[in-house]
Parts: sequence; structure tokens; C-alpha cells
Amino acid sequence: MSHDHPDHLHGHDCGHDHAHEPRHHAHEQAAARPAWRRVLVAGLLVLAMLATASLVQVRTGEATVVTRFGNPARVLLDPGLAWRWPLPFEATVPVDLRLRTTSSGLQDVGTKDGLRIIVQAYIAWQVEATPESIQRFMRAVQNQPDEAARQIRTLVGSALETSASGFELADLVNVDASKVRIEAFEQRLGEQITRQLRDTYGVKVVQVGIERLTLPKVTLEATVDRMRAERETIATERTAEGKRKAAEIRSAAERDARILEADASVKAADIQAQSQVQAAQIYGKAYAGAPELYNLLRSLDTLDNLVNPGTRLVLRTDAAPFRVLVDGPAAAGRAHE
Repeated sequence: MSHDHPDHLHGHDCGHDHAHEPRHHAHEQAAARPAWRRVLVAGLLVLAMLATASLVQVRTGEATVVTRFGNPARVLLDPGLAWRWPLPFEATVPVDLRLRTTSSGLQDVGTKDGLRIIVQAYIAWQVEATPESIQRFMRAVQNQPDEAARQIRTLVGSALETSASGFELADLVNVDASKVRIEAFEQRLGEQITRQLRDTYGVKVVQVGIERLTLPKVTLEATVDRMRAERETIATERTAEGKRKAAEIRSAAERDARILEADASVKAADIQAQSQVQAAQIYGKAYAGAPELYNLLRSLDTLDNLVNPGTRLVLRTDAAPFRVLVDGPAAAGRAHE
């Protein structure tokens, strides 16, 4: 009995260990499977985060500069999604490409003829959509549009002084619109700033214009005096021109009148000669047909040539040609015979 008990206990213990061993392995396998799943899910999440961190969106109206350890590596211009290395290897910087307008403010500048004007210009500009220009813009103003606008304003102010020195005041302020050269002034201003903005800031100039131009008091007085003198000169010239044309018209009228008068005199002489010929013919026929009537008519013609409304004559009535008025045509015919 005493020897069998230990064997019994030993057999009992062995049976108990063999019974729990399969359940222990099953528990370890069950615990191992969720661990691998967690690792796999974690890996997928890490990959998704890396993929998300590696994608960059380029918006419309912007460019994106990809920097590698702080230095520009490449420029993305096409809108949409693009790929880059995640931080800290590569980062992205958006650059605004939209159109902007900057005013120079009122600038007191001098003209070619030594007068002062107050002028204000505007410039429409944008960062040129090329990799070189975008990187130049970032180096010049650290991708700060407000700082770029401030420097552009200073540059335009200097260019206004240089441009105005090539024009006289009458080219910019004039009562004669055909003599105003504002467009030429704007063109010269644009030529002075366009190349410098492109080469220094990577900025493209879209439009340059003059939005305001006024005169200080001294220049205004000088301008009024100049305009008054111009008006007086123009008035004098027009008066002289009017007198010259009037003299030409008067001379031409007198010449035409003399020509017409001469022509009329010639025609009148011709008519008078023809009338005299016709009168002589008529008188001849009248004398042949009625000598007494002829003598009467001749006497009346003589009286018509001698007497007018202002003539006073004292003559004998018994002498020709007044005798016919007393004696009548018959007596005049007998006396004539």
C-alpha cells in the first residue's frame, strides 16, 4: 500500500499535465494571431499616412515649390495631385500666381521743360508661371506678395521721375487733345520697369497706366499763362488769316466785277451799235414813207438827248427843234423843205 501511493500520485500528475498541454498551445496560437493582425493593420496605417504625407495638391492660380532640406528642388505648375517625399526630406511652398494691382501713390516729378507735375501710376502684375521666375520671386522677397508690392511701388516711383523728364508739360496737359501724349508716357514707363521686374523679381507686367495727373500751384499758374499766350497767338494767327482771306476775296470780287463790267460795256456797245443801225434803218423807212413824221421823231429824239428832269432851258419856240411844238408836223415839214 505504501509503495503504490507514490506511483499513483505520479501517474495522476502525469495524466493531469498531458491533459492541459493542448489547451496551452491553443491559447498561445490564439494570442499570436491577433498580434500579427495588429502589426499588419499598423503597417497599413503607416503606409497610408506616408502616402498621404507624400501627396501634395496644386491649386488653380498657384504654383507649388518642392523644397528638399530647405532648398528648392522642383516647381509644380499643373493643377491636381503630385508626389513628393514626406517630411523632413521634402516640403512644399505655395506661390500665388494671380493678377495683382499696385499703385505708385502721388509722385512729384519734373518735366523736360523744368516744370513740376503730380502724377500717380498703377501697374498690374503677376508672378510669371515659369520655374525660373517662381524661384527668382522666392529668392527676392521670400514669397511675400506684400513685400513685392512695396518694392514695386518704389521702383515705379523712380521710373516716373525718369519717364517724365523726357516729356514737356504741353505733351501731358494741353487744351488740344491731338497734342497730348499720355500713351507714349505710359509706354516709356512700362519699358523702364518691365525688364527690371522680370529679371529681379520674376514678375510679369500685364499693364501700366496713369490714373491721375494734377498740377501744383506754381505749375498751374505757369500752365494758365502758357495757355493764355497760346490762345492769343492762335487768335492773332486766325485774325491775320481771316484778313488775308478777306483781302483775297475782296480782290477776287473786284477783279470779277471789273471783268463783268468790261464784258457788260462791250455787250452794251454792241447792243447800242446794233440799235443805232436798226434805228437808222427804221428812220430811213420812216422818212421814205412819211417825211413829216420822220422830222417830228428826229426833233423829239434831239429833245430827249438835250433835256432831262434837272435841265432848265430858255429857248425860242419859233426855232428848230422847238418850232414843231407850236406849228405841228406839217409846218415843220414845210420849213424843212
